[in-house]
Amino acid sequence: MQLGAFSISLAVKDLAKSISFYEDLGFARFAGEDAHGYAIMKNGDTLVGLFQGMFEKNMLTFNPGWDQSAGEVNPFDDVREIKAKIKAAGHEVSQEGGGETGIGSFVVMDPDGNPILIDQHR
Repeated sequence: MQLGAFSISLAVKDLAKSISFYEDLGFARFAGEDAHGYAIMKNGDTLVGLFQGMFEKNMLTFNPGWDQSAGEVNPFDDVREIKAKIKAAGHEVSQEGGGETGIGSFVVMDPDGNPILIDQHR
C-alpha cells in the first residue's frame, strides 16, 4: 500500500509564533494561508503542517498521489482503496470525506490512540 507524501500535522495555539519557530529551525513556508489558519513548512523532504483551531490532537498525515513536494505521482493508491484495505484489516475509520472519485479523506487511530489522516487532494 502506497500512502503518499508524509507529514506531521501539529495543532498549534499561535500560528504566527509557530511559523517563526520553525523558520528558526531552517524550515520555509511551502503552502497554506494565515487567513485559513494553517501553514505547511518544509525543510528538505521534511514537512510539518501547522494548524490553528482545526483539530485537537497532533496527527500523522499521508497524501496519496503526492510526493514530498506536492508533485503528482502516477500511479498511486486511491484513498478509497486504502480505506477499504484498512477496514478489511478490521480497523475503524472516521471522519470520512469525499465522493466516489477525486479528493477524499479519512482518519484511522493507531493502537495508542494517535490519529492518522489519509488525505487525498486530487
